Amino acid sequence: MRKNWLLFVLATFMVVSQHDAQAQNIAKEKYRNKANDPVKELPYDKKLKWADALFRDGSYYNAMEYYKQLKMEQPRLPYLTYQLAECCLLTRDYIQGAGYYQEAYATARILYPQAKYYEALMLKMQGKYDLAITAFNQFITNNPKTFKKMKKRAKVQIEGCITGKNSINSPQPYTVKNAGPNVNSAYTESAPFPFGDTALLFSTMRQYDVVQVDKRKSAAYMSRLMTSTKQKFVDDIDSFQWALDFKDGNFNTPNSHVGNGCFSPGGDRFYFTRCNEEDSMEIVCHIFASKWDTLKKKWKEPKELGEGINEEGSNTHPFMAKVGKKEVLFFSSNRKLQSRGGYDIWYSIYDPVKETYRRPQNVGKQINTDQDEQTPYYDSRVGKLYFASNGWVGVGGFDIYSADGGPSRYSNVQNLGFPINSPADELYYIKDPVGKPDAYVVSNRIGSYALKNPTCCDDIWRIQSEPKLRAIGKVIYRASGESVKECVAKMIDETGDLKTFDSPDGNFAFNTFRGHNYVITADKAGYTSSRINVNTSEVKRTDPDDNVEVVIYLDEIVKNKPFEVHNIYYDFDKATLRPESVASLDTLLNFMKDNPSLGVEIYSYTDGKGDVPYNNKLSQERAQAVTDYLKNNGIDAGRMLPRALGKSNPAVPNTTEENRQLNRRTQFRIVKDDSKSRILYDSSKPGNIDDQQNLKVNEDTSSDEPMDEESKMAVPGSRVNKK
Repeated sequence: MRKNWLLFVLATFMVVSQHDAQAQNIAKEKYRNKANDPVKELPYDKKLKWADALFRDGSYYNAMEYYKQLKMEQPRLPYLTYQLAECCLLTRDYIQGAGYYQEAYATARILYPQAKYYEALMLKMQGKYDLAITAFNQFITNNPKTFKKMKKRAKVQIEGCITGKNSINSPQPYTVKNAGPNVNSAYTESAPFPFGDTALLFSTMRQYDVVQVDKRKSAAYMSRLMTSTKQKFVDDIDSFQWALDFKDGNFNTPNSHVGNGCFSPGGDRFYFTRCNEEDSMEIVCHIFASKWDTLKKKWKEPKELGEGINEEGSNTHPFMAKVGKKEVLFFSSNRKLQSRGGYDIWYSIYDPVKETYRRPQNVGKQINTDQDEQTPYYDSRVGKLYFASNGWVGVGGFDIYSADGGPSRYSNVQNLGFPINSPADELYYIKDPVGKPDAYVVSNRIGSYALKNPTCCDDIWRIQSEPKLRAIGKVIYRASGESVKECVAKMIDETGDLKTFDSPDGNFAFNTFRGHNYVITADKAGYTSSRINVNTSEVKRTDPDDNVEVVIYLDEIVKNKPFEVHNIYYDFDKATLRPESVASLDTLLNFMKDNPSLGVEIYSYTDGKGDVPYNNKLSQERAQAVTDYLKNNGIDAGRMLPRALGKSNPAVPNTTEENRQLNRRTQFRIVKDDSKSRILYDSSKPGNIDDQQNLKVNEDTSSDEPMDEESKMAVPGSRVNKK
């Protein structure tokens, strides 16, 4: 991403221009009383210069407000639309940004051809992967001879969209929850460092309102180190108490942003970053370290690290770890010499005897790309480096990755996947030092506490590991006991979230999660499926990993064979379903849901009392009552045809009241198996289940071939087939 808004914290968000004293005074007056904003009354040209100055100074929200005012005067001026889009990009307002980039491209494609790329990026970071893929491809196609690097990035982004869809369809066994309002504020929080499993060190501006840049009052908005202790004796696991300033060593200073705190493996040294705002509003960071004085029982005055570590540009995100027998300082830097591009991850080996650091080395092309790699964290227990990058194939913008090895050689770079990574940005991944592999991550995903748009600002999130639960099963022909070849297993939970598994040999496996009730069925042309329920509502987070083995049976469809639905009762002379009929009707309802390709006729019978016309009318009403019940519970009416058989074909003689009750019965028979509707949802195809349903309906209704009566009665083709 452009500019350095992800360098340390989003410290330039919502700040006012300082290009002259008048700007500052007017901006302050503006926020005291928006109705009395002098800038609002400026002529068009002066207001435009004002907005552009705010944009150059990094005051993107303020610039956006004036660009919107200008756009009301000149609604079709592409420059204003594009500047609004740029403001949205730099403040991570993905929804508005996509719209403005789309408008800028539509009105000035020749002037802003890159707008299509950034529209696609904004769509991707909303999780609208299919729309993003289309836009990225359009950008590539429309620029055959230009934007070579950007087109290369677009191809990586397309691959990331595909990865994102697959990752969301097969999430990792973790719960990601916001650390809560005692830790997070409306501005950005960053750099979590856990103290065991009881407390958390982090950096924050701790602001909830618009910040005005004024160096005379900088202490009010400078980021600082704070700590929060976990609450005890509460039901909400990983809830935190109100945060307090971290006063050890007096590392916080009133005129610098302070953050990225971490301890050496032995706990005798503390590393952190101090960042200063330059006159250009750019933030430049250097790494400091303080050593524990065992005699005086306090931290020594922190010193800026030299020996090539703090060179030109910004150097930040220190993390000290044991790699083998050596202590290694990892950090991120945008220095130019030996850089792969953007921010790279570097390392320096510490000499504990001389208390010196070796010349920093780039960790290499196995990790660093031509984009940005940041927030390194090394887990000595498993020998893995974790880092954030927007250069690798990713689910969102910045994603978290792991790599085996260190400090200079790495292999097996892997994206940690959803839900650790989201379509938005993730940075600062760090595990707990003890216990289960719980962790923290910093993200601007939906659900963060936000000053303006929902994804403007970063929060600290808690990653809770879950037991790995799976449903493993087989699909078997009931008649022969043999495995079913070339079938599809389906699993749906109580929310309607549907997963499919293409099985060549009848075997399948689904990842399941705590707190759900799953229904598993199978699908194959010419057969009906049984169902299995898998309930994980009683599983606890501390429970061990577990597999549930299930068997799904298929029965061959015999058309026109009647199946009686037992215990569907009506009162005498009425078509109203009695309450005790619901359980039996739910059996038929589940059968219809589990076998979406089937069309049925529903027959209703009466007892022998009354004449034929009367009983035919009554039985039609009773068949319709069953059809209406199924329809009201989600079964397409086109799959059902109610039929009246009156008092014909009595099951038993109509000689007693008990027998007459038995004759007031309901049957159904399968009359259609529509192969076009066998797959409810194809997780490899674009869109969610509703998108695919609408796509299939449109395909079917666009055909000029008329439907016969049998097709009209059968299941409407409402799902996309697998290729």
